[in-house]
Amino acid sequence: EVVKARKRFGDAFDEQQFMETNPRVLANLKKIEDAKNRLYPAMDNNDMAAIKQLIEDLEIACPVSGSRNWTEVRQFNLMFSTNMGSTAEGATEIFLRPETAQGIFVNYLNVQKTARMKIPFGIAQTGKAFRNEIVARQFIFRMREFEQMEMQFFVRPGEEIKWYEYWKEQRMKWHVSTGIPAEKFRFHDHDKLAHYANAAADIEFEFPMGFKELEGIHSRTDFDLSAHEKFSGKKLRYHDSELNESYVPYVIETSIGLDRMFLAVLSHAYTDEQLEDGSSRVVMKISPVLAPYKVAVFPLTKKDGLPEKAREIMNGLKEDYMCFYEEKDTIGKRYRRHDAIGTPYCVTVDHQTLEDNTVTIRERDSMKQDRVAIDKIGSIIAERLRAK
Repeated sequence: EVVKARKRFGDAFDEQQFMETNPRVLANLKKIEDAKNRLYPAMDNNDMAAIKQLIEDLEIACPVSGSRNWTEVRQFNLMFSTNMGSTAEGATEIFLRPETAQGIFVNYLNVQKTARMKIPFGIAQTGKAFRNEIVARQFIFRMREFEQMEMQFFVRPGEEIKWYEYWKEQRMKWHVSTGIPAEKFRFHDHDKLAHYANAAADIEFEFPMGFKELEGIHSRTDFDLSAHEKFSGKKLRYHDSELNESYVPYVIETSIGLDRMFLAVLSHAYTDEQLEDGSSRVVMKISPVLAPYKVAVFPLTKKDGLPEKAREIMNGLKEDYMCFYEEKDTIGKRYRRHDAIGTPYCVTVDHQTLEDNTVTIRERDSMKQDRVAIDKIGSIIAERLRAK
């Protein structure tokens, strides 16, 4: 109703007045309020039958099939449980962590004191998390066991929104620094906030299945530290010597799934390329700074002293770069293999190398080849990596 009215009245539209006076809007708002008054008590009391009855009374239909033939309402447990104890009778039920954040909160004061940190400061970690997803799908996008990278950044109360905006900007810069164009990312600001947050946004990436969440950035207020303080009975307050007061810090969180980041990089980099001669190649156009191998070294043949010279060159490079040596198959097949795994530079040792100490450097994306002196290989690769 509001959207229709806005289109109809244009700049003269007064949304607040419309919401307060339009009969249809008022009727819909009353229906929503009545539904909430039935839903929330039912959820608090774990009354599944009442929730099912509410769904039926509201005649809610499946948005895909249009069916109203719902199953019974059931409780889903999104945490994995297990038992700890030497005997079954005395075992205690415990749960695998669904996020890494709480370990940081419990230990934040230890870290602050031992490292002598002043607010603002952050604690970051990478670790396993477990969620009992109802449907794990879309390859490694949604899994029940996954790797999570989180940072909790502790700030003064009242400054959290400033730091929230700061970390939104910094995290977006970091994602773009991986070599993926900025237009592949977007922010999605949350309209409905979690109970612990006063601001939240997702960084979404355009996966092959559309824009999906890649990282979450949240202003968690002091909810977590205050809750740990309340239930543990241990003070988690920080003494601010500049303000000469103690307080429970507010927290800005950045949380990213390492598996999703891996999927984002690979799905963007994978390219099935048609070449001018009518052939095709699969090339993984990963940013050189992320490529597992920076340099591959090939002798043109397995004889005439070329392998020995190639290994000598590789020994000079492997102190600075992750290198790969290969002499099997034709040089063209070796190029294709390293295109497919994203190796940005291939160095080829041929018979001319034995004559004038020069080699060919081939660049992955353009396939351009340059003839360079052996003693210049390291500096040329370093310069090209910096340029990327």
